[in-house]
Amino acid sequence: MKKKKLIRLVAGVAIIGTLIAGSSAAFMFFRPHRDVQAAKTDYSLTNSEIVSEYLKDSQAADNKYLAADGDSKILEVTGTVNKISENYNDQKVILLKEKGDHAGVSATFTAETNHKVTDLKIGETVTVKGVIRSGAAFDEDLGFYENVILEKSDLVAQK
Repeated sequence: MKKKKLIRLVAGVAIIGTLIAGSSAAFMFFRPHRDVQAAKTDYSLTNSEIVSEYLKDSQAADNKYLAADGDSKILEVTGTVNKISENYNDQKVILLKEKGDHAGVSATFTAETNHKVTDLKIGETVTVKGVIRSGAAFDEDLGFYENVILEKSDLVAQK
């Protein structure tokens, strides 16, 4: 008799554990994605300002802009279009970089905002809104500078 009660108890705990784990996974999977374009901008700056801030003190800049939970700051960055390309997901990517700067800001657009980049020309000054994913840095092993990365970007202004 005691064996049956123990088996029922273990089975009940296993079922409850499975339900809790499944509910947690479903909650994380189906939660709404962050709408970067509708959200308030946390900081507005130029590409040179954010790059120099990261190259001066990357730890302080990380603490200011990045969040471990993925809820990093939303930035509006103004700069000169240096390069326009497309990634493997058919998303447009523009590099904002001034002459003489070691690094720039690489902004990846979404499928919904790709069409705004089609008329851009190299040398134009634009403002891009997006969420920051990583900062500028110098890679000593490879000997080159890494760009600031913005994701979920959209074109805010074109001059």
